[in-house]
Amino acid sequence: MANVTRRIGLSLGADICWPICFEEILGRLQLAIPWEGDTLGFEVSRVTIEPFDLRQPVRYDLVVDRLTHWYQTSREWIKKAVVLNDTYVFNNPWSIQANEKHTTYCAMMRLGLAVPDTWMVPPKAYEKSADLQPTLTRYAQHFDLGQIGAKLGYPLFMKPYDGGGWVGVTKIDDETQLRAAYEASGTKIMHLQAGVIPYEYFVRCVGLGPQTRAVNYDPGAPLHDRYRMDRDFLSPEQRSELEDITLTINAFFGWDFNSCEALLRDGEWHPIDFANACPDSQVTSLHYHFPWLIKANLRWAIFCAATRRRVRHNLDWEPYFEVAAEDLPYREKLRRYALIARQVLDADAFEEFCAQHLGHLDAVADEFFGTEQARDAVRQKVAALFPAHEVDEFTELFYGRIQRWRAEEARN
Repeated sequence: MANVTRRIGLSLGADICWPICFEEILGRLQLAIPWEGDTLGFEVSRVTIEPFDLRQPVRYDLVVDRLTHWYQTSREWIKKAVVLNDTYVFNNPWSIQANEKHTTYCAMMRLGLAVPDTWMVPPKAYEKSADLQPTLTRYAQHFDLGQIGAKLGYPLFMKPYDGGGWVGVTKIDDETQLRAAYEASGTKIMHLQAGVIPYEYFVRCVGLGPQTRAVNYDPGAPLHDRYRMDRDFLSPEQRSELEDITLTINAFFGWDFNSCEALLRDGEWHPIDFANACPDSQVTSLHYHFPWLIKANLRWAIFCAATRRRVRHNLDWEPYFEVAAEDLPYREKLRRYALIARQVLDADAFEEFCAQHLGHLDAVADEFFGTEQARDAVRQKVAALFPAHEVDEFTELFYGRIQRWRAEEARN
């Protein structure tokens, strides 16, 4: 029996707090996992940006990627590591590049999910090119924007077809606002999407591997108050259905880590945004939910590194489409999609692994989140975002919410 080290890399951008917590808790776990005749230990370090030889080996068994959705040099290193070195990465870099909001809407509509009615409209303006004018002259059709708005009904939302993070999203209440927003949209290709208003709940359901957490979300609140702290606000069936939706989306597109925004109205979930390559992981927005995310990230990273999980180079959508074509009630189809998703995500093996090897994670994490080191990690993130005169106030706010989580976890 040999002592073998599995190495986890963190590919980071402006992240501050969560990597500190991830690294510290992993060290405190003192893992020595018996696996296939060896004893596995784990190390974590941060991935650097530098020139690389395409044939050079990669030192990591797994990379948690928070950078390549916008930074191309790291993206190409990640892709090389997957193709040439069998490094496991979440998320899949090709799926992130290929599947923007528009594609995800179309795919989930095919599966029967209640995505609100959505239109794509050509851009208002264009970058000049040699072939542009003859192409538009021959083939571009005049259209009545107001007529599309009337078909969708008001309020509706205009948003970039490939956007995220609420950038460029406009709530539109009438035709005058619609025309003004379109005039201001420039060269961006936009979606017009029917509003699901009023609704009972706006929920962000985070999926990390087969783990999910449904969070009551208030998009109109200040950023630090958008993630609400209430528990058990959904019925068991409402929660189960949303979890099935989230797992289906993530497994379908090969995403280990993603969040699904959905609106509940009249007992039906309407997914509205679920192509999030880099889901929110900051303590300054997650606060109360932040420890759950760190623990979920650790569990999935350790499991994938230990078992040498392989990136799926090809996405197989046919099993989902076969279910979609069957004459079944929607909820039964969704259950079957989720069963496929759990198989793709090795959910049973993951749960068995965690029960056998990570039973002490909850206690270790709870102890860490009560330390001054955890408070300082929170403070570092706050100091990077808030004015100096607000740093003490918001450090105590976010750290206090983590202590509330610790107290409530202890009671449950």
